[in-house]
Amino acid sequence: MRPALQNQDYLTRLVSTLSDIGQAVWDALVQAQADANPFLSFAFLHALHESGSASVESGWQPQFLTLWQADKLVAAMPLYAKFHSYGEYVFDWAWADAYQRNGLDYYPKLLSAIPFTPVTGGRLLAVDDDARAALIKALQSLQQSNTLSSTHILYPPSSQAQQLAASGFMLRSDVQFHWENTGYQDFEHFLSTLEQKKRKNIRAERRKVMEAGISLRQIRGIDASEADWHFFKRCYDHTYRAHHSTPYLNLDFFLRIGATMPENIHLIVAERDGRPIASSLLIHDAHTLYGRYWGAVEQHACLHFETAYYQPLEFCITEKIRYFEGGAQGEHKIARGFLPQQTWSAHWLAHPGFADAIERFLEREDAGMRSYIDELNERNPFKT
Repeated sequence: MRPALQNQDYLTRLVSTLSDIGQAVWDALVQAQADANPFLSFAFLHALHESGSASVESGWQPQFLTLWQADKLVAAMPLYAKFHSYGEYVFDWAWADAYQRNGLDYYPKLLSAIPFTPVTGGRLLAVDDDARAALIKALQSLQQSNTLSSTHILYPPSSQAQQLAASGFMLRSDVQFHWENTGYQDFEHFLSTLEQKKRKNIRAERRKVMEAGISLRQIRGIDASEADWHFFKRCYDHTYRAHHSTPYLNLDFFLRIGATMPENIHLIVAERDGRPIASSLLIHDAHTLYGRYWGAVEQHACLHFETAYYQPLEFCITEKIRYFEGGAQGEHKIARGFLPQQTWSAHWLAHPGFADAIERFLEREDAGMRSYIDELNERNPFKT
């Protein structure tokens, strides 16, 4: 891939390894963003790359777009040349198939995202509005100077999505389900705000886990042992195999984040008869908890809900964390106090004919999504 064109006020570089930037420099830019989260950190991204989980060999070629003034990093975008559409959670398989049926190459494409992580966060990282505008122009120059089919920016915050739309990108919306801690004193206080039927069902689900002789252990990242990580990876792999899928992340990745960002990590382990049988991994900062992965080596009724939802909610209440993002998809979360939240992606396609067709498709899809979100909001589980 040829480098981006040079802006008269900024030096533009494509960076294939974050080691060329350095942790202190990268994290300083990330921490200056209002929409930063742990997934943008050097520790998380570098672990993905160095473990091989998101690397050239796995179809993710890092080409981070960076803008510099002298030796100061003033803007950056996590960016990959992508050779497939796995691990994205915004599905464009039909677009790729249409290209192929017409004798055109859809891959490689440009993708700005955090690999395997459907979490909204900054994609246009910049020290100020001028640098952010210059970053978008550098991205446009990169698009025009290469023969890639398209550019896709996944899960930007709404404000950045609108900036991209003003620069010629097409927007696509989706929905996730997030929980908000409005100052609950304990889990029972939270339950008291739900409709009676929802409250009764949650208590019944938790009782089934207890009656099965299962206990839960919460482990802060700083206290997680290598054995805890090995067991979690066993659960993670087992769940992927059960769904006839190949795990994206390897043990090296999990051990790396366990060692380099333990303050952002929380593990929950379920045990029965003194043996671990299930585990979930959560990432957090001071204000948001992110549900990432869960798995079990024994199947028990409602164990998933307890390990992946109710225990994390208790952690949020105890630690006064305001939001819990439970991951992609899952209407079943509404009955457990999660409400719909709109998410965004932005898309640019080089081929005019395909761009027009996809724009019409997105207009129809957007109308359907608005109706779907209205329908979801009507199922609000809280007392009126």
